[in-house]
Order: sequence, then C-alpha cells, then structure tokens
Amino acid sequence: MKPFEYIRASTPEAAAKRAGQGACIIAGGTNLLDLMKLEVMTPAALTDINRLDLKTIDETSGGGLRIGALVTNSDLAADAHVRRDWPVLAKALLAGASGQLRNKATTGGNLLQRTRCYYFTDTAMPCNKRDPGSGCGAMEGHNRIHAILGGSEHCIATHPSDMAVAMMALEAQVEIMGAGGAKRDVELAEFYRLPGDTPHIETILEQGDLITAVTLPKPIASRQIYRKVRDRASYAFALVSVAAIVRVEEGRIAHAALAFGGLAPKPWRDIAVEEALVGQKPTEALFARSADILLDGAQGHGSNDFKIPLARRTLMAVLVEATKGTSQ
Repeated sequence: MKPFEYIRASTPEAAAKRAGQGACIIAGGTNLLDLMKLEVMTPAALTDINRLDLKTIDETSGGGLRIGALVTNSDLAADAHVRRDWPVLAKALLAGASGQLRNKATTGGNLLQRTRCYYFTDTAMPCNKRDPGSGCGAMEGHNRIHAILGGSEHCIATHPSDMAVAMMALEAQVEIMGAGGAKRDVELAEFYRLPGDTPHIETILEQGDLITAVTLPKPIASRQIYRKVRDRASYAFALVSVAAIVRVEEGRIAHAALAFGGLAPKPWRDIAVEEALVGQKPTEALFARSADILLDGAQGHGSNDFKIPLARRTLMAVLVEATKGTSQ
C-alpha cells in the first residue's frame, strides 16, 4: 500500500471541501481498503467521515424514509420501519456479504462499490475502467460474472451491490452535497452511468461531491421479493438477482417495479418490462413476454452465456411468487 495522508472531517462541508481538493472519502472502507492494498486505487489523501452526523434513519414528512449515508448495512436491515414497509431492502441487505462486513459497510459506500471484475482488480491485466485505453480483458477472457445488458466494447463489468438493486426498484433518491455546501437530490436511476466509451466514469458525482443520505418514497401496499442466484450460499456476488415490488388488485397487476443485479454495469431497471405487466392478469405467458422484453438485446460473451436463460427463469419464478394466490 502506498503512503497517503489521513484526515478526519468534522463537518460534511469540510469533507466535501477536502474531496474537492482530491481527497478520497472513507467510511467503512470494506471496498476501498482492499483496492488500496491491491494498488488498484492509490489516493494521495483519505478523508474519514465516520464522526459526521449521518447515521440516523428518519421518517420524512411525506411518509418516506431518509437514511443517513453512514447508516451501516446491519442497522438498516434491522430497522423496524424498513422491515415492515420496505422488506425488499432488508432482504437485499441480508443477502449481501457477511455479518462482519455488514457491520462496517455503509449506505453511501454500498452505492459506490467498485466492480469485482477479475481484470479490474489485477493490475497486470488490461482494464479500461482502471486504466482508460488499455483494453478490456474480460471481453475475450473469463467473463462468467460479467454483464449481458448495458455493456459496451470497452467494458462488460457488473455492479456488485445488492442494496442498490432494491433501492432502484424502490425509486430511491440520493442526497448529494457539493464542495461548496449546496445540496441536490438525484434519482438513483440517474445516478449511475453506463460504460460507453468512458467506463472509468461510473456515476454522475463530480469532484467534491459527498453522499449525505438516501431517501425512499412513501411505501405502497405490495408483495416485495428479493431473489439472488449465486455460486454459493454466502458471501458471493449475484449471478442474477431480482428485486420485485408487485401489487395485484381484482385479479390484475396494478403495480410492478422490478430491478435486476448481476446483469449490467449498474443496477438495471427496464420500465418497458413493468409496463407490459401492469393492467394484465398474471399468467405464465405474460411472465414469459416480460422476460422477452427484459432480454431483448442481451448478449453473452462466452462464459456468461448461461445468464440469459438464468435471468429468464429467475424473473418468471419471482413473478409467480409475487402473484401467488391470484387468479392465473
């Protein structure tokens, strides 16, 4: 690990200012420290934000929930409001990593996880995300965990977060403070960028931006499911995951919000899939059509070809579970 300067921020404004001067923000450090040890990331300075007052979970005036950026994954999953009204989020958090990591990992840091692509974490291999212009080793290499949607010829790495998939389905907003102290809210759907020809630019964050909270809108009556398919039962990233929020009224699907992990460089949501479901009677044929829409244009790269039929089966199984007990 290369030498670096370490600073403790006393206020969010001070942290944002230091970030604007090039310092890297550290909270739980569950991802950053690993990457520093591998010399994938070599920041000259770290700003520790753990002493900031960003650790509360509060109800909003509109009936939603405001989650401080430093709330740990364990505390968020255990929160009574989350378990009662946003259970898909609790399920996704508990599906991610080990208990020890959840005790340290934070809400803001979870959103900003870097990919677990083998070529990204191996500095001896080409990676456009780590070293722009060097090439993508995964494209013709071992790409079992890589993207089948949303990638480009420059990068097919997947985003690893479980929490962000659930938050995408819940239509979360990210509260961001800029280096000058001004705050703005960004829809999570607009927060992440697809790789295109600049895979090293992963979010809309600018230098000096600090995530201060994530806000969830008022919950709706629904069945909420998070299903994660992985190589082993614990501490493994998703091959395919689905967060589903579905409400059926009078035998028809009245609301559907779906987000997917393991398939794309960001938590994936395709509104066309949801639009095809709403207003329809839940049937196997309908679920098959929704899978067709999701996977239209999906492209395997050899080792990850299996993800296409796996995503189809997983989505259909989740929709069957979410509409169980209704007329089909």
